[in-house]
Amino acid sequence: MSDTDFNFRPEEDDFDEELPKWSFIRGSDPRIATCRGKLQNKRSKLNQEINKELRLRAGAENLFKATNNRKLRETVALELSFVNSNLQLLKEQLAELNSSVELYQNDSSEAVMPMIPLGLKETKEIDFREPFKDFILEHYSEDADQYTDAISDFMDLRQAIRTPLRDNTGVALLFRYYNQLYYVERRFLPPDRSLGIYFEWFDSLTGVPSCQRTVAFEKACVLFNMGAVYTQIGTKQDRLTTKGLDSAVDSFLRAAGTFRYIHENFTNAPSMDLGPDMLEMLVQLMLAQARECLFEKLELQSRDRRSTDVCLDLAQESAHLAEVYGHVHDLIGREPVRDYVPYSWVSLVNVKREHYTGLAHRHCAHALEPSSQSATSSTRTLHNSADSGVLPLDMRPPTDDHERKLMGRAHLREALVRHEESKRLVRMCRELKGKRALTIVLHDAHQDAMDAYAGAEKEDDFRELLDAPHIQTSTKFQLSLTSPDFAQFRVTDLFRGLGPIAIFSAKRHWSAPRLVQLHRGRTNEGFGFSVRGDAPVIVAAVDHNSLADFGGVKEGDFIVSICERDVKWAPHDEVVTLIKNAADSLSMKLVTPMDRNYLRPVKSTSNKGSVSTNSSSSGVSSGLPSPAGSMTQHKKLTWNPFKRHSSASRDEKDFFDNVILR
Repeated sequence: MSDTDFNFRPEEDDFDEELPKWSFIRGSDPRIATCRGKLQNKRSKLNQEINKELRLRAGAENLFKATNNRKLRETVALELSFVNSNLQLLKEQLAELNSSVELYQNDSSEAVMPMIPLGLKETKEIDFREPFKDFILEHYSEDADQYTDAISDFMDLRQAIRTPLRDNTGVALLFRYYNQLYYVERRFLPPDRSLGIYFEWFDSLTGVPSCQRTVAFEKACVLFNMGAVYTQIGTKQDRLTTKGLDSAVDSFLRAAGTFRYIHENFTNAPSMDLGPDMLEMLVQLMLAQARECLFEKLELQSRDRRSTDVCLDLAQESAHLAEVYGHVHDLIGREPVRDYVPYSWVSLVNVKREHYTGLAHRHCAHALEPSSQSATSSTRTLHNSADSGVLPLDMRPPTDDHERKLMGRAHLREALVRHEESKRLVRMCRELKGKRALTIVLHDAHQDAMDAYAGAEKEDDFRELLDAPHIQTSTKFQLSLTSPDFAQFRVTDLFRGLGPIAIFSAKRHWSAPRLVQLHRGRTNEGFGFSVRGDAPVIVAAVDHNSLADFGGVKEGDFIVSICERDVKWAPHDEVVTLIKNAADSLSMKLVTPMDRNYLRPVKSTSNKGSVSTNSSSSGVSSGLPSPAGSMTQHKKLTWNPFKRHSSASRDEKDFFDNVILR
């Protein structure tokens, strides 16, 4: 492990083991699973041991309360002490594992403040072949063997998202799988029954497994991994350059937007990392790290020359950043997040709060060094007397160089105190003590404040401030979350051959396809029915005592094939042409929907229709579109199918809401 990293780096021998045999997909690297699998097993074993010790402790506590035998109580108390000691050791091992794993810091030559990325949730492989094939045969009445390749492609895609690359191609892979789930959910997962498919995912920090049959859980876990990859991309950026800082800010904002999307669209999470309290903390943590990168960019751009105004801006930005990290620390300290988040996270957030408070006082002291009127006027808005420390005299802005020096020394003393406190917090955390980059950053900041304080002219003055005044927090950066852009990664329905998903879906029901053959003796005789709509075309009306009537054609039937040609996706004009070209014999496959709401004609403002002739016509076509919701309507639909719709009608409610059931 590198001294400048929080990063687990596998040895070369780790990749020599036999790898799973699946096809390589762009954005995925199966070799990643080898080292991560070992770490996942370690986490799982530790959690099993912790659960065992917790059960032992619960039993011992119950026995201690139930018995009045003094000797037995002493024995149980001794056993409880051993159990508690074992629990403490196991929790420390788990915290150390979570602190040193999958934190991908940048390998820069110059030490930078480490960031906190997230590890990915692990999942097990699922075999969809038998459930999907059975459902295709039973529900869609089609030959399931025709969709063997589509099922294999979907399984390969899910296998690939288990090991995404830590770059934009890995994010694109997760997006593609998430969007493909939109179709799979509606094709194969009805709301009123289970196909025996269970999605099992492991907690990103504890390794505790959670198993659900709802695809909403699968989608939430994929989104979580998407946000985790964004955090790792942001952490890996070179923050010594402006370009790297901009990329890091963008990645952290995308991560925050992804976690906020999960928080707003998925409920009743079975795992702790998907809980609302945890997600809110992660959103605020990612925003704080994005703001930290912006502060570093401001320092980088003004490193060569810093005027008084720039120093004061840096002081207020740093004070605001410290306040933000203080808010994150408060969120981490609440139940149930406090007992779940690794202790090193809590310590690092607290270290950053003290560190950036010290930097704020250091920049403020630097702004008070030059003898200029601008420094005097600027400090009027810099200091907030309402939150000032203990002052021997009434707080007022400095009026001359002497008073500016006194106030500057007060800020330097406060900076030293804060930097010393941040170093103490690092020494108190076993996981942070060995992080060389963090130690160097804190040491350099402390040494800079120490040199400035030692170089300041000492004055014996009773007006010297005992405590530095509080710095008014302010920021010029307004951050906005970047929500997941699903439209950027469009996918093609792998099971498109089953028909338009608005009609042929898992929650719709229709009769088995039946073959209808119509033979007419005279060429000028019509078949006796008319059609309307597109994809699929619907029988609009059937003439009484006509060939269609005697042949079993019913009003409202969907035409799924004509003369062995699949027409579920065919437009209206194409179906009419096929019927006209049928000559004296017409062979069709029809299905009858069970839901009669399909059959309600859709009002159209257009009178345009295709009128057939008596020679080979099926009748008069109305030119109306398919039932509401068909994907072939002429109105262009917004791509994002995951957006919630506010509809009060139960009939229009989508039963595939993103609700995770326990």
